[in-house]
Amino acid sequence: MCDRFWSSPTGLCVASLMHLCPRVFHGTVEVHVAMNRRMTKRLFDLVFAVVLLVVLSPWLLIIGLMVAVTSPGGPFFRQARVGLCGREFKLLKFRTMRPGSEAQGQLTIGGRDPRVTGVGYALRKTKLDELPQIWNVLVGDMSIVGPRPEVPQYVALYSPEQREVLTVRPGITGMASIHYVDENEMLARSADPEGTYIHEVMPAKLALDLRYIREQGFALDLRIISATVKRVFFGW
Repeated sequence: MCDRFWSSPTGLCVASLMHLCPRVFHGTVEVHVAMNRRMTKRLFDLVFAVVLLVVLSPWLLIIGLMVAVTSPGGPFFRQARVGLCGREFKLLKFRTMRPGSEAQGQLTIGGRDPRVTGVGYALRKTKLDELPQIWNVLVGDMSIVGPRPEVPQYVALYSPEQREVLTVRPGITGMASIHYVDENEMLARSADPEGTYIHEVMPAKLALDLRYIREQGFALDLRIISATVKRVFFGW
């Protein structure tokens, strides 16, 4: 069937996208606008990701070796996340925690969580542990800018309105990522970290993600990328 329709960069045809994300498409004009926006954003993602990969490849190699030699478990951590149209994918990160840590809880509480390794603490503080997600962008699971992908157990708690975040590709960075860059420290101050995350932090982040979807555009993406660099590396 897909050979009768224009295919998206992820290999999904328009008919499949309309079936999986029906609220994105309301008519012929909306289909063309949505697909043109997706195609332009996907092209930007590919070019940006390739440039990042070339420029950062020496650092990626050094960081990977540091993670691998300072604690057992290998350089990478893969975790199931929910992406475009509710499809699960394996998000890639540099491993920052000791093997088996995920079984003790999905949330990381505070920068000095005992499960976090010494190298892992530095990577989390600078957000460099997220760099392997360049690969997720290249293969089409993610975008450079977009809502951060959540784990399935928390996505199951989304309201119908909040599930609108699944109509776009998740991103490495986004509005919520910038506003909640110190999320771990915030949760560490709570008597009930998971309850605080579910009832306070997650809804606030989703509200920002929904705002991004309403206002999304190339200029906004560039502003978010610039703000991310300033916030993470310069503390602005």
